[in-house]
Amino acid sequence: MSDVAARSMWELAEPVHDLVYFTPEARQAADEIGMRGFWMGYFALRAAPLGQVPPAVVTSCFYVFHPSRVTRALPDAWRYATVEDVLGARQRAVDLAMRRLYGEDALRSALMAEAADLAWAAAEAADTAGRVLGAANQALERPAEPHLRLWQAVTTLREHRGDGHVAVLLSRGVGPVEALVLKAAAGESDGALLRESRKWDTATWYGTEAELRARGWIDGSGRLTAPGAAERRAIEEATDAAAEGPWRALGRDATVRLAELLAPWARKVVASGLIPSGNPVGLTGAAPHDSGSARP
Repeated sequence: MSDVAARSMWELAEPVHDLVYFTPEARQAADEIGMRGFWMGYFALRAAPLGQVPPAVVTSCFYVFHPSRVTRALPDAWRYATVEDVLGARQRAVDLAMRRLYGEDALRSALMAEAADLAWAAAEAADTAGRVLGAANQALERPAEPHLRLWQAVTTLREHRGDGHVAVLLSRGVGPVEALVLKAAAGESDGALLRESRKWDTATWYGTEAELRARGWIDGSGRLTAPGAAERRAIEEATDAAAEGPWRALGRDATVRLAELLAPWARKVVASGLIPSGNPVGLTGAAPHDSGSARP
């Protein structure tokens, strides 16, 4: 297996995972259990596998958010709903969103059950030592329904990859705001959206841009220079390498099969327009590769 497997599988799995952020069902489920606004729902739904940990722990795990963005949502969210309430709400949200987007026949199909079991096997095989979000999701109970099992498995794999990405950033001395500025400079996300959604003030953002210009990583227009592109590429390649374990464990043939199964569902999410342009996730908006070209 090569690092291409981890990159390809992230591109295919991320749109399915992202249903919990961008669908109306997710906002409705959060509202129904008492969450106050989008951000309280976001932090509660994503952090719930960790339990009622202090906001500082969530800020550390999520890495790129200003602490004040987190503390506006947590721990207040736990005054309105328990962790069990929130975990139930996110399952209901994903259930309804997948039923609407994919249809009942797809959810009941043998293909969905096959994809769910392959993804679950990969998620179970993930080494979560030092990967807090990945470990917290991996520890959740196995859902009985295949489509929910698929979603939880790709969520575990996604957070496992994210934990590894944070470790790579730390190892290369790239802090939270530097990581965001580099993402924007690479054209993966909109800089203003990243700054505002992650709640960084303009002085910190522009100061970081100045530091990266002095380092020679971005130019005067805010785009990556050749050295900056090389650093960004090194970060992504190291992230891919750190995320390869589950796919080595699953094996080439099973990984290729899961890619074939995920591709049409990922394309359907992208084609739906649910994931906004310039999104913080870093998906560029292009539909994931077809099952042939996506083979790891």
